[in-house]
Amino acid sequence: MSFRSKIMLSISALALAVFFACTGDSKAKDKPNIVFKEQGPAGAIASIDGKTITEDELIGDEKIEFAEAFKKIYDLRVERLGQLLIEKKYTPEAQKANMSLMEYIDSKVLKAAKISDSDYEKFVKEKKIPKEQLNPQLKERILNYMQAQKKQDSLQTLIVKLTKEHKVEAYFTKPNLKVDVNLGAAPVTGGKDAKVTIVEFSDFQCPFCSKAAATVHELRKIYGNKIKIAFKHYPLPMHDQARPAAEASMCVNEQGNDKYWKFHDLAFANSGKLDPESLKDLAKKSGANVDQYEKCVSEKRFAKLVQEDIEYGNKLGVRSTPTFFVNGQLIQGAQPVENFKSMIDEALSGS
Repeated sequence: MSFRSKIMLSISALALAVFFACTGDSKAKDKPNIVFKEQGPAGAIASIDGKTITEDELIGDEKIEFAEAFKKIYDLRVERLGQLLIEKKYTPEAQKANMSLMEYIDSKVLKAAKISDSDYEKFVKEKKIPKEQLNPQLKERILNYMQAQKKQDSLQTLIVKLTKEHKVEAYFTKPNLKVDVNLGAAPVTGGKDAKVTIVEFSDFQCPFCSKAAATVHELRKIYGNKIKIAFKHYPLPMHDQARPAAEASMCVNEQGNDKYWKFHDLAFANSGKLDPESLKDLAKKSGANVDQYEKCVSEKRFAKLVQEDIEYGNKLGVRSTPTFFVNGQLIQGAQPVENFKSMIDEALSGS
């Protein structure tokens, strides 16, 4: 088993949840009659009856799917390059010590730190694990999982250190497949002429979106008018309060952009309580005129706009929330602020 496989297996085995995929047995036996060649005409990725097909034409409207696939290949290559660096650095030392590479890394290099009580309590709080479920067996699984994650973080820190000590070159480039996103009537905050535009497709009732909203708020504080943030509505069908909240937010937006973003922050901070009365209270706290707000909501003035956002998200390939586009580049899920910063800093520097 490879070094990477052992690391990934150790984390997977300790994960708190296991995901299963159902697949059907395909009955088809024939394969498409496609001739594969090493190289074709300049700019072509394929041809049909002699007519050239470019990569852009091949990708078409499936940009998100291709972006995910290209990024996964890139990330795997970078990850594997780091692992090879560790192997080349420490395998001779491990052999001299008569130890496996993993044993040597664990005992001589990483010297993994213990998980403190405060770390454990913070994890439980962030994951909102009910106290009545915290029996000794679950606690042990959580601690093992946290230890595995800490080990993975330590390995990444080690790789960063080694790349500063050794000359490492990669002969592959970072994928740069961008999705053109039309802002339309989306509420916007930040610099009008900012070099970086972040478009978020989100759901006010989604717990992961609530976490991502805190990240967006932090980015607004860090970058100010250097970035522009636009909000697109993508209420999920299973969240019965999400669509009314989206419509309500636009009724607040009608009364002022500043009021909208106050409502935005309050709604995500109270994502578990978005009934009509609570939404009205949030609108009032945002500075909106309540009578105008109620008239707008009762008329369902922005129902069409919210539906158009959903349909536009579907057309782009959005399937889950939150989904972000940073200058057209995809970020899915409630990612750490560092993931956004690296992409933003790269765009601001012009690299």
